[in-house]
Amino acid sequence: MAGKNSRCALILFVFIWVTEATGRQDPVAFLSAKEGLVALWDFREPSGMPRKAVGKGDFPLEERNGRIPRVEEGPLSGYAAHLDNQSFFSLPHDRTGALNVHGKMQGITVMAWVKWYGMTGFVGGMWNEYTDGGKRQYGLFVDLPHYNGANQVCGHVSATGGPTPPFPYSCDYSASKQQLTKGQWHVIAFTYDGTYIKSYLDGEFQERPPEPIKNTKGFPGLPEGLVHSKNPYYFPDGIGNNGSDFTVGAVVLQRGMGNFFNGLIGGLAVFDRVVEASEMQEISRMTMRLH
Repeated sequence: MAGKNSRCALILFVFIWVTEATGRQDPVAFLSAKEGLVALWDFREPSGMPRKAVGKGDFPLEERNGRIPRVEEGPLSGYAAHLDNQSFFSLPHDRTGALNVHGKMQGITVMAWVKWYGMTGFVGGMWNEYTDGGKRQYGLFVDLPHYNGANQVCGHVSATGGPTPPFPYSCDYSASKQQLTKGQWHVIAFTYDGTYIKSYLDGEFQERPPEPIKNTKGFPGLPEGLVHSKNPYYFPDGIGNNGSDFTVGAVVLQRGMGNFFNGLIGGLAVFDRVVEASEMQEISRMTMRLH
């Protein structure tokens, strides 16, 4: 606790000093003061060290499947973790604490600062697609093309932990109307208010009209497949308490770890509330102004 308090005090000091000296707020301090922040990682620690958060705990993320290099660029701390070789971070379920956000009408926001180089990738959350039939809970992805999310920000939520009946996978995700630009820094996010999942790109939510959903035709009761909006995505079932680890950069699939993120992650934040649209725009402007 003393270490956590010391780091928070140091961040506050830096925030005040930088603001007074330059007129520019420190992004980490700016985000740390936000209501409902559970955890914020800025990935400033060097390779080989746990990546620690500020918020309701330090939630140290451990490297898995090899070292994860630190690079000297990023919107928050000036650093980022470089994931490109099937490496990822994890925190065991029994240490997730306040990250274990769940409930029928529980709000959540997951936000990340990424430079994505392509391919389907998991950014962060509590999402396990295989163990004990699935322990899906909540997760932020990029590029989920199977159900109309190609090259887009995708926010996934699950109540049961398993796939969406009658399909082999979970299709319960929002997908931004806008597409990410590969090799460019973006702030990506999704929110869930107990009824709708919304995906944001660079602080902006864009609604998608109802559309036919790929790979849903021919299932029992769905000869023509699903037709609905992907942003916002209607999901009134809530977030289950399903027992997943918290991972960054990969998830558990039937074949083992997969959906490896390919690129840089310069920040990751989890809130136990919905960050509203105007605040999302403010955060994007504040944290991305130099990128």
